[in-house]
Amino acid sequence: MSSSDSISLSTSSSSESIESKRSKGRRFDEEGTSSGIPMETVREVREDPPEELAESDWPVKGGYGWATADVRSQSSLLWWSRLLNSWLNCTPVISKGVSGDIVSLEMVSAIDRVCHWQEGATEKFFYMYMCHFSQLHVRLPLDDFTMGVLRALNVAPTQLHPNSWAYLQAFRILCQSLYLEPTPYAFLYFYDTRPWRPATWLSLISRPSISRLDAFSQSFKPFKDGYFKVVVKEGGKAHFLNADGSTKFPFSWTSNPSWYKDMGMEELSAG
Repeated sequence: MSSSDSISLSTSSSSESIESKRSKGRRFDEEGTSSGIPMETVREVREDPPEELAESDWPVKGGYGWATADVRSQSSLLWWSRLLNSWLNCTPVISKGVSGDIVSLEMVSAIDRVCHWQEGATEKFFYMYMCHFSQLHVRLPLDDFTMGVLRALNVAPTQLHPNSWAYLQAFRILCQSLYLEPTPYAFLYFYDTRPWRPATWLSLISRPSISRLDAFSQSFKPFKDGYFKVVVKEGGKAHFLNADGSTKFPFSWTSNPSWYKDMGMEELSAG
């Protein structure tokens, strides 16, 4: 790795320290491991063409007044391919045994926002947060249970608050330990939703009388600026798209997430 390809997030007065970091970077590239732990290598990450370096001067996209101001104004740190590539090389994103060419993981532009729709896109994509993979251990492709929950809630992956993703992941593990098949409505039976207008991140609210999972102990406040694009490639269409080409879950934010309140047993059976 050359010095121009190195990313330093902090400065150091010691040239020896800097050279040490570069040496570690070279060893990482050559061996593909860090401290004996295999690291996933991402081969398809879009580079930074010169015309994109001036994207911050582009006008902000309009027509998203249905989302709150903080959603519309939150940019992503991952609009530099080198930063995204550096993170992806240390973080598993694709499930074991699944081909990595089902998706392309791409940076966003300086004016993209997580609530933006797909106008002008030539390929279908959705956004994901870094914390989905690094802290919540989500892997692609999403399973039927996860896609079913997003579909039932009528939200995109980034529209569901990470704390609620933690509930979803914990419920799956609980079901697996009991040799049960997790289903979307069995999961949602334990929660209420109260969508806001204008739209913001949707949170699941535990029903006190039947709550079985404790709230996630870690705050996810710093997650909002870490989103990137997951572009569905030809080899991944069967995982994310129906036979008619429609998506298996909302790829983009919606202005009308589903409202759930005291779901009854009859609704659980219907689901």
